[in-house]
Formats: sequence, C-alpha cells, structure tokens
Amino acid sequence: MDIFYLLKIGLVGFLAQIIDGTLGMGYGVFSSSLLISLGFYPAIVSASVHTSEVFTTFASGVSHFKFGNVEKGIIRPLISFGVIGAILGACGLVKSSPKFVTVVVSIILLSMGCLILFKFIFKNKKLNKQINTYSQNKLRILGFFSAFIDAIGGGGWGPICTTTLMVSDVEPNKVVGSVNFAEFFITLVMSITFLSLLKIENFRWDIILALSVGGIISAPFSAFICKKLPRRLLGILVGLMVIILSLWRLLR
Repeated sequence: MDIFYLLKIGLVGFLAQIIDGTLGMGYGVFSSSLLISLGFYPAIVSASVHTSEVFTTFASGVSHFKFGNVEKGIIRPLISFGVIGAILGACGLVKSSPKFVTVVVSIILLSMGCLILFKFIFKNKKLNKQINTYSQNKLRILGFFSAFIDAIGGGGWGPICTTTLMVSDVEPNKVVGSVNFAEFFITLVMSITFLSLLKIENFRWDIILALSVGGIISAPFSAFICKKLPRRLLGILVGLMVIILSLWRLLR
C-alpha cells in the first residue's frame, strides 16, 4: 500500500475520532463505512477497526481525563462488568441472530435519541449538577449489556452507554468522557478475544497503524471540544448522532 492510501486512511481515523471523542459514538460506523467505500473487504475492515480502537480509545480516555470529563463513580462499574460482556459477546455465546439484536437495539436507540432531543431542545430547566444519578447496579448492567451488544453486533458501546446516561441528569461532557475512558478497557478485552479466535490474516496492520495514528492525533482536540461545547448544544448533537446511527443500522 502506497503512502497516499495510508494518508487517506489516517485522515479517516482522524475524522472518526473527532466525532467519537466529541459525541461519545461513531468511530466504528464512520471509519468502517469509509474504508469499505475505498474497496477493502468488510471482514478485514471490521477486525482492523476494532483493533485500532484499542489505541484510539486509550488516547481519547487519557485526553478526556486530563480535561476533567471523566467521573470515577461512572467508569468503575461500567468497566468491571463491561469486560465480562465483551468476552461473552466476542465468543459468540448468544442464541438469537445478531441481525435481530441489531434491529431491536437500533429501534430502542432511535426512540432514546428522540427523547434526548426533546430534553435538550424543549426543556428549559438547568441541567442537574449532580453527576452520578445512576445506581452502581444499574451501571454494571449497562456496562455488561453495552459491551455484549457491541461484540456480537459490531457496535453499540458508545450509542447505548452514552444515550442511556444522557437521558438522565448526568452532565453531557461527563457522559461522553466517562464512556470514552471506559471503552478502552472494553475494546482491549474484545480485541484480545478476537485475536485468539480469528486468523491473523484478517488483520491488516498497515490499516490499523494508519487509523490509530490519525485517531491519536485528533483525540486531544475532540476532548477539548467536548469540554468547551455548551451543555445544551452537546446534548442536541448527541441526540442527532444517535438518531443518524440508529437509522443507518436499520437501513443498511
């Protein structure tokens, strides 16, 4: 692969991480769609994108932590049970069709995206300053379910976690930052599991490297944007992103 193609892939990683780091979702869908449009096989794209997320989520998590977008009370239960869900999902321990699961989850998320828009557009009351309004048990269930769906359905951690927390009174920047921070651990465990189950030829390390470099470069910028955006605007953008991703997954 020549340097021109690597630069194009690096730009894909840069833009995908800007979206994901700012809104808490979209890296996988955005980067996978563009790479497939460039002519890469879907199976190779999926494995490569998931592996590159190990590096981009690490950079994103560190950046969000430095900008004060991470809430410890949220990330601990998400991570502790999320890694279990990631392993079970990656191993394929599910009876129902992944396509069926994807459709059901997308419909639910579409409804929640509309709810987020309603909350941030029409509600005039100030956002609650209390950060963690979720019980630890609910966060554990959320972490497990989101990681499990992400592994078996090719995506879901960001949309499910971010959307569920966003409809509560958790500050939007804390939601995005905490979900991004926890995602590193989920992605790491998921990638290790996939590496143990898939053939090594399904991984294109040149693609992984280019995506990772682009995402790592943009991670601090996306965390800064997330920190500085007005809460209402950030909430509206997240709601729109959830609706777009849900419709894309339903119509593809």
